[in-house]
Amino acid sequence: MSQRNTAITDQVTPPPSAGAPEIPDCPLREVLALIGDKWSAQVLVVLGDGPHRFTELERAIEGISRRMLTLSLRNLERNGLITRTVHPDAPPRVEYATTPLIDEIREPLEALAAWADQNRPAIAAARHAYDNRH
Repeated sequence: MSQRNTAITDQVTPPPSAGAPEIPDCPLREVLALIGDKWSAQVLVVLGDGPHRFTELERAIEGISRRMLTLSLRNLERNGLITRTVHPDAPPRVEYATTPLIDEIREPLEALAAWADQNRPAIAAARHAYDNRH
């Protein structure tokens, strides 16, 4: 096993000097953490086709567990990116849909999903070649 990059360093980012302007938290980092996790982007892409029920989402997103889907949906709802609507049918019907807040990012998100799907073989080949060299 390679020993590269395994040394622990004692380098610490110094605190801002007195009087220096403090850099605010990065909004890009916050948004990427919100929609860039393993499942949220996929949920948003599927919901881009229109409202879906929980089981429809579960079937559409390969490999997601019920627990992770529930957590992703709650997080997206909490942050105003999707809505959860309970219809008073018998039995109750629950649908999830995107909010207007996601409309501005829908196109780049769908383009990213298409790019990932199209380039999956090339990424896998590059990963395999790298692993064989190291």
